[in-house]
Amino acid sequence: MARIVRVAAAQLGPIAKTETRERVVKRLIALLEQASERGCDLAVFPEMALTTFFPHWEVTDPVELDSYYEKAMPEGPVVTLFEAAKRLGIGFSLGYAELDGQQRFNSSILVNKEGQIVGKYRKVHLPGYSEIRPEHPFQNLEKMYIEVGDLGFPVFEAFGGKLGMAICNDRRWPETYRMLALQGVELITLGYNTPLLNPGQPQSSAQRLFHNHLCMQAGAYQNSTWVVGVAKAGLEEGCDMMAGTCIIAPTGEVVAETSGTGDELAVADCDLDACLPGKQGEFDLQLNRRPEKYGLLTQVL
Repeated sequence: MARIVRVAAAQLGPIAKTETRERVVKRLIALLEQASERGCDLAVFPEMALTTFFPHWEVTDPVELDSYYEKAMPEGPVVTLFEAAKRLGIGFSLGYAELDGQQRFNSSILVNKEGQIVGKYRKVHLPGYSEIRPEHPFQNLEKMYIEVGDLGFPVFEAFGGKLGMAICNDRRWPETYRMLALQGVELITLGYNTPLLNPGQPQSSAQRLFHNHLCMQAGAYQNSTWVVGVAKAGLEEGCDMMAGTCIIAPTGEVVAETSGTGDELAVADCDLDACLPGKQGEFDLQLNRRPEKYGLLTQVL
């Protein structure tokens, strides 16, 4: 019997600095309801899906900075999202900024159909820089506001299979997918907030969109896993962010994608058994890997 998980890639349009948590959560619940109406088991929301992407500017007020982070999960208006998931019988993954004591992370959680958290991941590959670059039209200060994740690359038993999470820049690093694949991952949720232009880099918007799909499709194919890449897109606080939300099969083929830059779903039936031909064939990691030859991978350069 096939193990099919119907997945909704739940893209968000921009979130303004002035938009309240209550308003954002209502948008998330609306997408969750649409996904439920379409018979979905799991909805995947983007990176930092509860707030504007604040690393795009300098935040000097510590009260303002703290306001972008969640101190517990769930709390406040976010509780209603969990209640809606339980009521609708649909799970979700959600990206958010997390304040854990004095530590700050870019995090993602996996929630089951009963509204219970079954997994957490903290972003490992932080892009950008830790100093203000006044010559740039917007900043990328994740290294200033976020710490490197300390949970590794965990895989969780959920939705009848093995699921993992990644966040934004993680998608560009093959190690992300391989670490998850070594644990048998069958579906990876991957939210992002990615500018269409990268200041200081000679890349066109078209090229960046191409690279966005390229790295996720390669990761899916080379590791025989489903990948669900979900954007927060559109013009957010002066930064134009790419869409490109898509669901990618273990063959590397895009099987569903969004068409605009606003709140929108892309839906696909993800047969987890479709991972098996690759995992048992050309990408049989136990049979075909040669870790004794890969010493440079774990050496500090």
